[in-house]
Amino acid sequence: MTNTTRWYGNVVAVNDITMTLGPGVTGLLGPNGAGKSTLLHMISGFLAPSRGTVTVGGVAPWRNPDIFRTVGLVPERDSVYAFLTAREFVTASAKLHRLPDPEAATRRALDMVELVEVADRPIDTYSKGLRQRAKVAAALVHDPAVLLLDEPFNGMDPRQRLHMMDLLKRLGGEGRVILFSSHILEEVERLADTVQVVVAGRLAASGDYRSIRRLMTTRPHVFVLRTTDDRALAKALIESPAVQGVELTRGGLEVHASDHGTFTRQLARISRDAGVGLREVIPADESLESVFAYLVGA
Repeated sequence: MTNTTRWYGNVVAVNDITMTLGPGVTGLLGPNGAGKSTLLHMISGFLAPSRGTVTVGGVAPWRNPDIFRTVGLVPERDSVYAFLTAREFVTASAKLHRLPDPEAATRRALDMVELVEVADRPIDTYSKGLRQRAKVAAALVHDPAVLLLDEPFNGMDPRQRLHMMDLLKRLGGEGRVILFSSHILEEVERLADTVQVVVAGRLAASGDYRSIRRLMTTRPHVFVLRTTDDRALAKALIESPAVQGVELTRGGLEVHASDHGTFTRQLARISRDAGVGLREVIPADESLESVFAYLVGA
């Protein structure tokens, strides 16, 4: 995806985004209306870019039905026929892909999402979580190299979510390109190797979220230290140019550092010279939640 823009009338949904996805699991993050679904639909060939280019394996997906052999899409909205059973629904997808043995492919896909036991029930008897798994099975039936999922964990109970995360992690580990959007940051943090953060249609950040946080030089990095003498270390640290402030709290010594690398390199020496033992050093604001909040201005 290079300098890609998509607008609807006067509304710009995606604005000049350049993004490259490789094997593994990538999380797509952004507030509601940021352009995440539009991005997924352009990559899968259901929408044309208004400007710029989108390619999958070097081929433009728009008006290219052959791309559906490579890509599997799980849309956020229900795209299932409620009167069908899950087995019938997934088999129909297998036949549309003209697989040589659609029944065997269906059994494999249903087993991957743990839906075999209820596969012969009509989909309109399913919970939201079961319908999500039926959609994932249909997207996986042709063994795609690229899997795109829009809020795939909606409606799933905790056990189903853990299983789906394990499945996506395994598929990514096998060399597939997995891109999924989710508003549940904990799931993205546990599952994604990298993140793409979209804010107001623009790409705000890309890569490992810890690395992204460390590049945010305009915000102090917060650490909580547990030591043998918090007061003595606080006095020594405040003299360091890399430290903006220290605070004694019940949880330990909270330090605000202006430079992550300089502070972490100097900390051991400063504590040694002060005669203070370090018991624990915890980066307090390197979670995906804090990084996301900083990027979207929350």
